Amino acid sequence: MRDTIRSFVDRELKPLEEGVLRNERSGLAPLEPGILRDLQEKARAAGFWGITLPEEYGGIALGAVMHSIVEMELGRTFVPFRFGGEADNILFACTGQQRDSYLLPTIAGERRACFALTEPGAGSDARNIRATARRDGGDWVINGEKTFITGGSEADFCILFARTGEGITAFLVDREMGWKSSPIPLMGQRLCASLSFEDVRVPGSNVLGEVGGGLDLALSWIGQKRYVIPSMAIGAAERLLGMAIDYARVRQSMGHPIAHYQAIQWQIADSEVEIESAKWLTLHAAWRVERGMDARHAISIAKLHGSVMANQVVDRVMQIHGAMGYTKELPVERWYRDLRVMRIYEGTDEIQRRTIARNLIKGHAKLGSIGE
Repeated sequence: MRDTIRSFVDRELKPLEEGVLRNERSGLAPLEPGILRDLQEKARAAGFWGITLPEEYGGIALGAVMHSIVEMELGRTFVPFRFGGEADNILFACTGQQRDSYLLPTIAGERRACFALTEPGAGSDARNIRATARRDGGDWVINGEKTFITGGSEADFCILFARTGEGITAFLVDREMGWKSSPIPLMGQRLCASLSFEDVRVPGSNVLGEVGGGLDLALSWIGQKRYVIPSMAIGAAERLLGMAIDYARVRQSMGHPIAHYQAIQWQIADSEVEIESAKWLTLHAAWRVERGMDARHAISIAKLHGSVMANQVVDRVMQIHGAMGYTKELPVERWYRDLRVMRIYEGTDEIQRRTIARNLIKGHAKLGSIGE
């Protein structure tokens, strides 16, 4: 599976990288819609459709370990491509008509969703969101603002979290119901937006899950995403380190390839050690998820170490490339910008450290435990 996906990345995605960089310099979308559709069809023909989708929906339901390995391989390129046949795990809480209107069209690629939790005053502290939803007959009326919402400008419906009298509740809100989005310029390739809700009326049938049960749904989504992030970081770091090794072999300085110098060798060695340690921490976290064990502590460790590792590696790779690494002729500077956000989104470094420390201090996690 790993080798087949790596071949797909090498054959279909890497040749598009120069075009992605060129489009970025011209202010265009990374990939044209036609190219993206062709890639999706090729991936589906190769059997890469619904890789984590339950079999009852036509997916192949890979476990968390294989999912992590898939994300490592996709992380080896910055071309923004995802295999089709997927839906946010939170959408599987859909019932009845919700399933037909939201879940199934999302799986089929006919609709696009975004996850609207973060607010200007509430990021990692999700319990402090201020968007509100009040009952009005059989409807809910929503007011508030969300920010840094991935895919917010492209989505035709959002999974919105708002405060109700019973607690935080999740809603499925179509764009036609009245919410607006504004793109947020970022230093990397991620496409984020702010969303505004002003007296947006949502029918009661669009509550996702139970009224007041939205926070548990949100945390289940965030927990699943956190082992994916270090997986992608590992793929990017391996690709970058390979570029640095290749460059060090041919770049001459003072009559020798710079690969002969200890200063370069140590940067390469440190990067390899950090990549391998992040890989096994991440696979361990995914293994716990797959076995149905409590994986929260392991995921926090993997997310923290993987995110920091990727930023350390890309910084060394740029240093090894010198001035060339700083130019837009090479993709190193692109990765330098893209990887930085991994230390911020889906739980900052500081939040992960707090979580890890609290787990140990309160006895939720035990030192020296293996497979417990």
